[in-house]
Amino acid sequence: MKRLLYIAIALCAVMSCARMGTPDGGWFDDDPPHVIGSTPMERDTNVTTRKITIYFDEYIKLDNPTENVMVSPPQLETPEIKAAGKKIVVELQDTLKPNTTYTIDFSNAISDNNENNPLGNYTFTFSTGEQIDTFEVAGYVLNAADLEPVKGISVGLYNNLADSAFRTEPLMRISRTDGSGHFVIKGVAPGEYRVYALQESDNDYRFSQKSEMIAFSHQNYKPTSGPDVRQDTIWRDSLHIDNIVQVPFTHFYPDDVVLMAFQEEQTGRYLVKTERQEADRMVVYFSYGNEQLPVIKGFNFDADSAFVLETSLKKDTLTYWLRDTTLVNQDTLSFSMEYLMTDTLGQLVSQTDTMEIISKSPYEKRLKERSKAYEEWFKAQEKKKKNEEPYDSIYPVKPLDVRVMAPSTMTPVSVINIESPTPVARLDTAGIHLYSKIDSLWYRAPFEFRQMDSVPRRYQMVADWHPDTEYSLEFDTLAFTDIYGSASAPIQQGLKVKSLDEFATLEMQLSGLADTSIVVQLLDKSDKVLREIRTGQDRSATFFYVVPGTYYVRAYADRNGNNVWDTGNYDEDLQAEEVFYYPREIECKEKFDVTLPWNVTEKPRNRQKPWELVKQKPDKEKKRLQNRNAERARQLGIEYVKKQIVK
Repeated sequence: MKRLLYIAIALCAVMSCARMGTPDGGWFDDDPPHVIGSTPMERDTNVTTRKITIYFDEYIKLDNPTENVMVSPPQLETPEIKAAGKKIVVELQDTLKPNTTYTIDFSNAISDNNENNPLGNYTFTFSTGEQIDTFEVAGYVLNAADLEPVKGISVGLYNNLADSAFRTEPLMRISRTDGSGHFVIKGVAPGEYRVYALQESDNDYRFSQKSEMIAFSHQNYKPTSGPDVRQDTIWRDSLHIDNIVQVPFTHFYPDDVVLMAFQEEQTGRYLVKTERQEADRMVVYFSYGNEQLPVIKGFNFDADSAFVLETSLKKDTLTYWLRDTTLVNQDTLSFSMEYLMTDTLGQLVSQTDTMEIISKSPYEKRLKERSKAYEEWFKAQEKKKKNEEPYDSIYPVKPLDVRVMAPSTMTPVSVINIESPTPVARLDTAGIHLYSKIDSLWYRAPFEFRQMDSVPRRYQMVADWHPDTEYSLEFDTLAFTDIYGSASAPIQQGLKVKSLDEFATLEMQLSGLADTSIVVQLLDKSDKVLREIRTGQDRSATFFYVVPGTYYVRAYADRNGNNVWDTGNYDEDLQAEEVFYYPREIECKEKFDVTLPWNVTEKPRNRQKPWELVKQKPDKEKKRLQNRNAERARQLGIEYVKKQIVK
């Protein structure tokens, strides 16, 4: 008995010590679910059923199957795809095509129910014929305007090599791009194909609407395959590599198709909306601009002299400023508007609409706000008067808030923008002064002051800015007077142009693209265009007076010489104008001249855009559980080896 008692006491002590020394928590499951069977069998042939059931070794979840699961050939009737317990059931609604390989690409949509471990890149395959087609076609889809990867766009094949197929027939086999813009079209039969991309909007899998983003190429592809070897990395944990192994695999070609996607210019013209968010203006939005502007006839006002018109560059947005304050205070404007719109045949025809526009800020509400502000001001002045403090006897008139927008760092090529909040009725150029400081004395400096096209309240000041010089920009009282009689207050702003030693010069020497006019753009870290230059006959572009910093460079082939990047047009067999990125950042330092050769076609365009500028990043793999298990192993003082499944 004593011996048994001693053994029991010893066991309790050991268990107690074990509890004290063990960290809280346990191991986390980092294995994805596994397929253990299916009906019909995976890669089965002569299949006649349209219902597919796939069984797993644990409870699973299916993330947004409508968006994430792709059936090929494409299904005109949306399949029913459901997850229930440890299985997924797919019911195809379209009639099965004879002698055809079907693929159901789940991508990363399947994960286990508890820890969200994804079953990555899983594709179920079967055939209605005697054999399984195994070829693959892979590549990338980029936005033609800025080489951004296009995520979620459908990419498909035609064995009909006629250009009309994209308009008249649904794609034969399809895939969808991931976060890197990468696609893999599986289950392809031997033959010759063309590759297209289509951002589907009406589920007919053909290009039927101008609003759909598309990409096309006239290159024909013959899929092939061959043996190859790749390196697979086996990770010990999230930081340490355990081994690198050589894994044989079948390499499918082509795997480097690059498609440039674009949306055609929306030439269909229709009225989008009209609004009056502010009492002093109404805005009319069209889907597409036209030089022939609408004709407005007022019912409760005289429209002949009622407006100051401000148009967007493409004349698709029209802002009608109300000239008369009496009209501004009128809450409802009733009128007819005659304008051009596109009919069902694609022709511009005259359309007349009767409209009633109501101000979102009623006159009574604005009157109450002004009365309240006046009462508060009056009380404040009475209080000052009672306390024998200085006070105002006249209610102050709010001046016209003219903004001077000068660059934070002035260079010899800087332009200053000036903007009034409302249209200007009178500009007194005699009240605008620019002075330069020379040897502690101020002298008048010449400048050009001009109104910007189509915007009656925006101006630019251009001057011969001298390096290492101080300037004073000054506006007298009443320099600007708007259409409501409000005048600007005095404005004074100091400017300083840096010395030449504080700038850099960047020269790009281009090659690789002949007989095309090229526009080169200097970009900041957010991909914003800072300056642009058209290359000369020597194919070089030089940016002078560059402020030290990190820059990037983009170029586009301006085929029509209009200084604007232009999109493509499928019916006219016109690709979007080619865009190229210098593949690295450029560091510009003061006093340094940087000259860089650049063959714009040397690298494939899917590898040109610097990573720092790419906004559409690849989809992140789910490594959270593996990291947690690695941390758990460190707590226990043991080695954690991540399981590696070599496919």
